[in-house]
Amino acid sequence: MKRKLQNITSKIWSCSAIVLILIIWQTASATGLVDPFMLPSPVQVVQVFIREFPTLMEHSLVTLAEAFIGLALGILLGFVMAVLMDQYEGLYKAFYPLIVLTQTVPTVAIAPLLVLWFGYEMTPKVILIVITTFFPIAVGLLNGFNSADKDSINLLRAMGAGRWQIFGYIKFPGALSEFFAGLRISASYAVVGAVISEWLGGFNGLGVYMTRVKKAFSFDKMFAVIFLISIISLLLMKGVDFLQKKCMPWERENGL
Repeated sequence: MKRKLQNITSKIWSCSAIVLILIIWQTASATGLVDPFMLPSPVQVVQVFIREFPTLMEHSLVTLAEAFIGLALGILLGFVMAVLMDQYEGLYKAFYPLIVLTQTVPTVAIAPLLVLWFGYEMTPKVILIVITTFFPIAVGLLNGFNSADKDSINLLRAMGAGRWQIFGYIKFPGALSEFFAGLRISASYAVVGAVISEWLGGFNGLGVYMTRVKKAFSFDKMFAVIFLISIISLLLMKGVDFLQKKCMPWERENGL
């Protein structure tokens, strides 16, 4: 009961902050404090969102397809690399610095090269999403594997368990919380990465739509797209939370 009350109180504070920001925004736009052309009011943005909803949905399907394909490949790549680097120390020493290095290069700098090499279709966008999403998965899993209880590992070794048995019974279950934490980040990165890659070229997608309305100085439509991207990212993160509860029922039973 106490935990539910804390969750309700936390949501009230969050909603209150959002409402306050919207009120300030609406007031600034309505009073002319900020030019409505440059900063359309929330009411205008909602009206445009409703009017452009079919078009936004059409473009969002393309962006979501790119995001899901890239995220799936990023999860697969991150998982395989994390497992191999955990099992073989030489691979860890060789590839971990390279993994970190991939995150030091801005995605905006990589995207034009990918478009130049692979064209304006889905391939360069998926590659960019994979680059941005596999890192949280790989690092989260590695941290989870390394934090496995040493006494439990030694006990299984004393009982004759092999390397992969230890991984399956101790390391992997213990790393699930770290995995889902990384997945939550990667899910939001996937949508953002898809939109950024679409800015540089393409035929459909929310990023392409944003580029078009920006050139037409339709800032109300720009804000409508931004809201839609935020909603999609939040829904994906909630989906990850739901999946975590299903895959880790023991946390719910322990009240964690």
